[in-house]
Amino acid sequence: MLQLLIIVFVILLGSAICSSVETALFSVSTLRVRQLAQSNSPSAVRLLAIRENMNRPIAALVILNNTFNIIGSILTGSIAVQVLGDKWLGVFSGILTFLIIIFGEIIPKTIGERYSEQIAILAALPVAGLAIAFTPLVWILENVTAPFAKGKKRPTTNEAEIKLLAKIGHQEGIIESDEAEMIQRVFRLNDVTASDLMTPRIMLTYIYGDMTLAEAKANIIASQHTRIIVINESLDEIIGYALKQNLLTAMVEGSNNQKIASLARKVNFVPEIIRADKLLKNFIEAREHLAVVVDEYGSIAGVVTLEDVLEVITGEIVDETDRTVDLQEIARKKREKMLQSVNSSN
Repeated sequence: MLQLLIIVFVILLGSAICSSVETALFSVSTLRVRQLAQSNSPSAVRLLAIRENMNRPIAALVILNNTFNIIGSILTGSIAVQVLGDKWLGVFSGILTFLIIIFGEIIPKTIGERYSEQIAILAALPVAGLAIAFTPLVWILENVTAPFAKGKKRPTTNEAEIKLLAKIGHQEGIIESDEAEMIQRVFRLNDVTASDLMTPRIMLTYIYGDMTLAEAKANIIASQHTRIIVINESLDEIIGYALKQNLLTAMVEGSNNQKIASLARKVNFVPEIIRADKLLKNFIEAREHLAVVVDEYGSIAGVVTLEDVLEVITGEIVDETDRTVDLQEIARKKREKMLQSVNSSN
């Protein structure tokens, strides 16, 4: 009887270990494993290798689990006949099956899912060794299951999952509400274009390049912008832009007869359809804060700034010099009035 109990215990223990480890390996987050692997811990590094190629370790665990269950059942069956007799063999088999389901499958898999990280780390090196030990059998299983395992590899995560994690993190108090909102907003960068962000042509303020500082003095002082567009004869002939600070400095120094064009800087031109993420990268690489937006015909559509792009992430940025918050809204209203006046005249 003692021998029978020992074999049953070994079967349940072996099955439980295999089930919990298998569940833990599938449950542990790949992103978390990559984070742990950065510590160069042998267990974490091995776990990352297992997590990125699950076929071999899982095949080894399945072989070991079935070894416990099949061989163990044969041994317990033969011993049970000797100890209990043929009439109790069916009852014993039913009880053993029940015990395996509860203590060899359900409970271990629940524990494996709940403590996936700790169990996976502990089991990484033994599982790797097990896969090596069972190499011939694993190779056979790999080739048999290969046709079913082919296909496009699933990405580790995606945009929707990251957004959901940010929302859950806020709900659970892990990150602040403003941080969660900013994470959500970051993904808008590839959804909006320069056309969506720009100050429209109708709202642009500018000065002529052939004017002197004295002639443009009133316009310079009245401008609420730190960067002022400089044009030649029309708005479609933009020379560049001038820093208001430089213009005021030149006036203070007495250079009133200096042409505005001589103080203009080169400006970059971007298409209306350029995405905000690409636009942000351009601003950073060029170390510029302003770009002129052109439409499909090459005409000036408006001006977009680094601040416009950052507002996609942070929300509206208003400083003490801003007298008008939403220039795009004002532009839309102006266009509506113009259309109404044209329609009424017709």
